[in-house]
Amino acid sequence: MTVDPAAAPLEVDPLLDDPETRIIVCCGSGGVGKTTTAAALGVRAAERGRKVVVLTIDPARRLAQSMGIDSLDNTPRQVKGIEGPGELHAMMLDMKRTFDEIVEAHADQERARAILENPFYQSLSAGFAGTQEYMAMEKLGQLRAREEWDLIVVDTPPSRSALDFLDAPKRLGSFLDGKFIRLLMAPAKMGGRAGMKFLNVGMSMMTGTLGKLLGGQFLRDVQTFVAAMDTMFGGFRTRADATYRLLQAPGTAFLVVAAPERDALREAAYFVERLAAEEMPLAGLVLNRVHGSGAARLSAERARAAAENLEEGRIVDQGHGKNGVREAASPAGSSPDSPDPVPGQLPHQETESQTPEQPSVNQLTAGLLRLHAERMQVLKREQRTRDRFTALHPEVPVTEVAALPGDVHDLAGLRAIGDRLAGGSPATGAA
Repeated sequence: MTVDPAAAPLEVDPLLDDPETRIIVCCGSGGVGKTTTAAALGVRAAERGRKVVVLTIDPARRLAQSMGIDSLDNTPRQVKGIEGPGELHAMMLDMKRTFDEIVEAHADQERARAILENPFYQSLSAGFAGTQEYMAMEKLGQLRAREEWDLIVVDTPPSRSALDFLDAPKRLGSFLDGKFIRLLMAPAKMGGRAGMKFLNVGMSMMTGTLGKLLGGQFLRDVQTFVAAMDTMFGGFRTRADATYRLLQAPGTAFLVVAAPERDALREAAYFVERLAAEEMPLAGLVLNRVHGSGAARLSAERARAAAENLEEGRIVDQGHGKNGVREAASPAGSSPDSPDPVPGQLPHQETESQTPEQPSVNQLTAGLLRLHAERMQVLKREQRTRDRFTALHPEVPVTEVAALPGDVHDLAGLRAIGDRLAGGSPATGAA
């Protein structure tokens, strides 16, 4: 595969070296290598002299394994083995613990205990839709506010849609401002007889509808939660808005990660358009797992034709040039220059040193030619898919990462990915 000259190359090292770059967000659809890309960027930036923390939300825990750490949690842990003047730290988002920390930091001890023990809060913090994405935003805001790291690399959540990470603050705001929440908050806000009167009317209305569906105890848990969290709701919105503005700031760079496949690049194109609409800084596209060949001049068609010729016997690997086929088919079974046959051996009888069950050189060559033809078809398909993306978004810088023969399990593998990210070269000779 060759890089389209119309598409500007993505220069990764200048991005990592720029002291103004404080946040890099790796985003894209699931299964395209966001976690590996984020980790490789972190390793490369640290070995070039920056103090880096990588925040991952990937539950597969590959990041910890590749960095030689037994486990990651909500606290940044330093990665050993970095070959350079910088430092690398890594952490994995603990959604519930992050939520608990927010409650403990912004409520007095008694109210915090009431919230943490509330059944509705426990369900909300453990798996409410959008909570993981929102808590990732919260953790990013906390890390940036500490001013402890030169660079924060974020591996976005493996959501069904990569856009969930951007939508989380707005969804939380919609939830907190929804009619149901406002109705539950009203009695506590009004107080006194008016509040009790409103409570009686409101609760009787809800008991007749939601109560039958959800249960009275659930409604009481929700109302207790809302009353305890009332003073914190504004803080959630304020921090979410601040983090959203942080993502729009010049010091942030988004890298859209994709594989050279139709669905992944379609999602990447959608994300590029969304980032532009939200006025968020896009650094470029990382095209992962790109295939290549060291014999790209041999087309798939020519390779298949050569394989068929070998298999049909029209090309024989002999030392007699073009006469090989004709001479091999002669009644005598030999040419004037050939050695005398072994006494008692038929013209085409194999000697003891030959093993009929082993494939011949011609068969092996034909098989390799067919494998090459399949590889060239893959390259052609990947190039078409990439060209469609480039035609749609010619302004997006692109770097290609050649496919590796196996998974990345250690720092050496992450360095190899980092070299490919920074090189941005075509995937010639890629595995």
